[in-house]
Amino acid sequence: MRPLRELGLVVSGFSALTAAIFFPLSFRLSTLAYNVENGDGQFSVWNVAWVARTLIAEPRQLFDANIFHPHRWALAYSEMNLAAGAIAVPAYWATHSAYAALNFAVLASFVLGSSSMYYLCRHLTGDRTASIIGAIIFGFCPFAFAHLLHIQLLMTAGLPLSLLAFHRAVQQPTAARGAVLGLAMGFQSLACAYYSVFVVLMIGTAVMAVASIRSLWTTRQFWLMLATGAVVAVVASLPTALGYFVLRDNGYERPLDAARQYSADWRAYLASGHMLHAWMLPYLGHWKEVLFPGFLTIGAGAIGVASGWRSQGRPRETVIVYLAMVVLGAWASFGPDAGLYPLLYQTIPLFSVMRAPVRFGLIVIFGLSVLASLGIAHLRARSRRPLVVGAVLLTAALAESWISITFEPALLPHSGYHVLATMPRGPVLELPIYSRRLGFRRSRYMMDSTTHWMPLVDAYSDSIPEEFEARSVILADFPSADSLQDLRRDSVRYAVIHLDAYDDPAMRQSLFDRLDQFAPALKELYRAPDFLLYEIVGSTEPAREGNVLP
Repeated sequence: MRPLRELGLVVSGFSALTAAIFFPLSFRLSTLAYNVENGDGQFSVWNVAWVARTLIAEPRQLFDANIFHPHRWALAYSEMNLAAGAIAVPAYWATHSAYAALNFAVLASFVLGSSSMYYLCRHLTGDRTASIIGAIIFGFCPFAFAHLLHIQLLMTAGLPLSLLAFHRAVQQPTAARGAVLGLAMGFQSLACAYYSVFVVLMIGTAVMAVASIRSLWTTRQFWLMLATGAVVAVVASLPTALGYFVLRDNGYERPLDAARQYSADWRAYLASGHMLHAWMLPYLGHWKEVLFPGFLTIGAGAIGVASGWRSQGRPRETVIVYLAMVVLGAWASFGPDAGLYPLLYQTIPLFSVMRAPVRFGLIVIFGLSVLASLGIAHLRARSRRPLVVGAVLLTAALAESWISITFEPALLPHSGYHVLATMPRGPVLELPIYSRRLGFRRSRYMMDSTTHWMPLVDAYSDSIPEEFEARSVILADFPSADSLQDLRRDSVRYAVIHLDAYDDPAMRQSLFDRLDQFAPALKELYRAPDFLLYEIVGSTEPAREGNVLP
């Protein structure tokens, strides 16, 4: 089969499977969404749309996201999602819809992840049918569907691509193949900060295993290839490094003890939302993550380990490499109390901004998927009817990967935002300002800002500037002399007030009293029963006789 034809068939096949699972979202990217009220999901809508828009319209302003005005580098206050945003560029500019941008990136993540896994498994097994099944197992695993709201955790394609590049570079250790390895690792770094750590640990595990098995410790070409890959990976990962230093300088750090809350337990490895697995959930009680790899994965993976270990050459090497990943990934996923995670925390700086050891369970699923493809290839090779065996196992993989997803109509921005979009550009304060405990509600302000893209004073992110938390007490009483003075200092031009959020009658009356009191400082641009839009235009003093607009 010619490479381009094979690539076309692989991508088309996984695209069709993705479209079927996500129907009808796959055909209504701009009008449907998943869990529309969730703060993390709304953050992802804004994030991907910001990157997709700004890469084309204002590339120099990419890291100066329109949140937490007047702070700079605000995109780095949380996962930047540069790869997802780049993937979403065609969808955003074709529709100018933030929902279409995110939904397209979500669907593309499943296609890219499964297609990349196919090529890794094909390289290791030489069996296309086994590779398709291994790709389905990994690309459509329960973990992925449990994180549809977290676009960065869906961007897994760099993991199999990096391992594929590594195996190819070991076969022919040249600088060019080392550079390809570095580019693959760099892509994963731009896609997800967590997975950038994963891919380094996975490649490191593979290096140690292969160097030991093949006695490459003194092979100059091997180490020069790895050195080239390391340099290219570091250069390609500079945006991720920028994000880390911005977070660190902003005082954002997660202590080791915080990771205990997000560590795996045995229940996580049995939890799954897939239709053929859901019967187990009532027996588990509370689980912290969805990490069940599937019955087929476990069975075929065990066959892959047994058959590969008895073989010589590449099959045994594959078993050693990927079984080591499974063991180390599971060990790290159990968090500080298991012993390995504290060592990683102390030696890898990026761990100071991570808090979820349970996500290391993805490495377990990844390794088992490769071992399962190895086992399926062995079964087909030993069978007199390999086509029948392949068809049965492919059907089983598809059945285990099927899940029912409910979609909702996308949230439409208030018509007042369309009025704001016609105004001269200027920073915007949105009210009410929610407390840190309810800060996730500010993600709706960010999502609605995709209508106008003006800078926002208040926003939601992993890291929130201390200065914002301090001034939010003052700004919450807008309009007042202190809040107006504060806003004018930072050239804030507009104020949006969501009246429907002032459900306490006393709070609403107090707001109206202050609006009357400071009327000279405000120019009304739009009014609706649930939405007020003002331009901040004049005096910060309360209204009194003789006090008029300048």
